[in-house]
Formats: sequence, structure tokens, C-alpha cells
Amino acid sequence: MEWVEALALLLGSIMLLMALGMPVALAFLAANIIGAWVYMGGERGVVQLLNNGLGSLTSFALVPIPLFLLMGEVFFHTGLGGRMFNAIDRLLGRLPGRLSYVTVLGGTGFSTLSGSSMGSTALLGSLMVPEMTARGYKKYMSIGPILGTGGLAIIIPPSALAVLLATLAKIDVGALLIAGIVPGLVLAGFYLATIWIQTRIDPAAAPAYEVESISAAQKALLILRDVVPMVGVMVIIVAMMVGGIVTPSEAAAFGALGVMILAAVFRCLTWEALKRSVVGALKVTLMAYLIVFGSATFSQLLAFSGASSGLIGWATGFELSPIWMLLVMFGVLLVLGMFMEQISMMLLTVPIFFPLAQSLGFDPIWFALIMLLALEISFTTPPFGLLLFVMKGVAPTGTTMREIYTSAIPFILCSLLLVALLILFPPLALWLPGL
Repeated sequence: MEWVEALALLLGSIMLLMALGMPVALAFLAANIIGAWVYMGGERGVVQLLNNGLGSLTSFALVPIPLFLLMGEVFFHTGLGGRMFNAIDRLLGRLPGRLSYVTVLGGTGFSTLSGSSMGSTALLGSLMVPEMTARGYKKYMSIGPILGTGGLAIIIPPSALAVLLATLAKIDVGALLIAGIVPGLVLAGFYLATIWIQTRIDPAAAPAYEVESISAAQKALLILRDVVPMVGVMVIIVAMMVGGIVTPSEAAAFGALGVMILAAVFRCLTWEALKRSVVGALKVTLMAYLIVFGSATFSQLLAFSGASSGLIGWATGFELSPIWMLLVMFGVLLVLGMFMEQISMMLLTVPIFFPLAQSLGFDPIWFALIMLLALEISFTTPPFGLLLFVMKGVAPTGTTMREIYTSAIPFILCSLLLVALLILFPPLALWLPGL
């Protein structure tokens, strides 16, 4: 059982360093150096491992990450997101639960352009919750849709986390981005249906109030001026990827350029907004690149020490069907999500789960999308889902964690329903990339 000892040393080192408060990326780097010294021949092994890790950072597949992040930062800091929300709000008129629908529709568009679940949740929480609270909405009608919609940023392109997962798993970045389109829209539809059911069960949860009526011409103007240009950026870059006109890297560049042009046209591209956007994108990009470095070297160590092959052999030795093995892996991700943030989970599980999925005959794009959905669900999994605490930070004073937990549950069930659909009907995810 030498592979058990190797796995225990590598994972145990990482867990210990993280428990001592070391940042995730640095903990992986330190544990990798220890593992290389033990299993790859001392100093020469460490040098070879570091050289291999630096080589992983030269992958062209990493280019979309900073560009997608920059696109979302510009969208947020220039106020283009606020314009889109205000337009959708006025377009829905007197619809019961109108502000909850605004949250899902506008939040889906913002999540798509930002690619950041935390950024989307923070924006929606600070923008929509106070307004809905003032209008008499119950907590679950204001908090729930925001928690659900924040997770859409993970699967609807452009998603920086999807690019990172595809890079770590060495699968087609463009195919994974495109595979998330239909499931992401289906999930948004589930969220809208959930709100409709909640307003029918308890009409007092979202009280009606008088709003200024606008003419058909004014509605058309709002759509053309404040909705179509923002959503159009996403539609164009996705269509260019689907049509094979551009690569994901080129699509990311066009997306960032398109949002900047829109901001300039609307006269909100200030030097301060641009500076804050670049700094925000740079911080996350550096973290992502450190993570890629740590994951690449960790994968090599698992293979070199025999831990990967030993673990796969042990897991496949059980007389379980592939679907049951998939559910076990999904359950592991949900449990990890209660205690860890998503990037740490990817670092730990991708080197183990993807070879195992390949040995079970799973399509790698389909499996990656299932994994992204597990990450999305774990964002809001009690008690320690990351978005739950982001929401606590922006929610009105007096909001309890229990209220946030109960608000998230219906939207977690929607995501689990989508996972079941993907398992029963894989073409839901694979049809569009197959074109």
C-alpha cells in the first residue's frame, strides 16, 4: 500500500499547512516541494518539478482568464450593470414578485458578463436586498434568488472558473464553455419557476406596489439602449465560438474590448473605473496562475509516486456501477464545499477525479459540467458555503444565517434537478459543443 503512504503525505502536508493559515496556493507549492524531495530524488527532483510547473503557465488556454475577469470588472465598475438592472425593472411593470424576477433576469446577464459568483452576489445583495426589504418582500424572496443567480456565473460562459477547470483537467476550453449555455439557461428557467410558485403559495411574500407605467415606445427604447447592447456582447462572443470563427482566447479579447467600447459609448469609461477594473482583474489572475502552477505539479507528483494509479485501482475495485461512482464523487464535492472554497476543491479533486472518470468511460466535457454544478451547489451549501457569508456581509442588519440557509434551499434543489437531468439526458450538455 505504498500509494496510500504517498497520498497521505501529500494531502496531509497540504491540510496541515492550510490549517496553520498558509494561503492555499502556497500550501500546495510547499507540499509539492516536500513530495518532490521525497519521491523525485531530492534537489534535482525539486528543480525538475518547478521547471514543469513553470511550463504549465505558458499554456495559451490560460489567456481567457484575465480577459474574462477584466470584462466583468469593467462591466461592474463603469455602472453598465446598474443600467441593465434598472431597465429590466421598469420593463416588468406590475408583475407579482417583480423584483425577484429582476434579480434572476438581470443577475443572469450580469453573472454571464462578470464570470464571478462572489462579485455577482455582492453586487446583487447590496443593490437589490435593501430595495426589496423596503418594499416589504420576505427574506427568502430577496435573498434566495440572489444566492441562486450568483452560481450561474460558474456555468454560463464566459466563466473564468470553467476555463480554469478545463485547463487543470486538460480538456477543450471552448467545448466546456459552450456546454454550459443550455444547462445554464435551463437552470435560470427553474429559478423563475421557483419564484412563480413561491408567489402563488404566499402572495404576501412579495407585496404589490404602484409603479410608473411606460409606453410601448419607451419599453422598446429601454430594451434597445440598456439591455440589448449588454447581453449582445455575450451573445456575439458565444456565437463566434460556436461558429468556430474565434478561439476562446480571441473571444475573451473581443468580449473585453466590446464592454470597453460600450462603456465609452455610454460615457462611463473613466480613468478611475478602468484602473480599479485592471487592479481587480490582476489580483484574481495572479491567484489563478499560482493555483494552476500548484495543481500541475501536484498532478505530476500523484502520478510519479503511484498515488493516482493506486487510488484509481482501489476505487474501481468496488463493484459499483459508473453512475454510483459518479454520485460518490458528486457527494464528496458537496461535503468538501461545506468547508472549503471552490478553487481549493478543484486543486484537490481534479488530479484524482478526472483520471477516474476517464477510466469509467465518462465524456470529459459532460463530467466537467457535472463538476461545475457541484461547485455551484457547494457555493450555497450550509453551513460554510462561500456565497452564504458574502450574502451575510451585504444583507440588512438583523438577517440571521438561518434565514440565509432556508432561502438557499429551493435554489439548491433546482440545481440538483438539473444534475439529474444531465445524468438522464447527457445531450442537454453535449449537443451544442457537438455542433
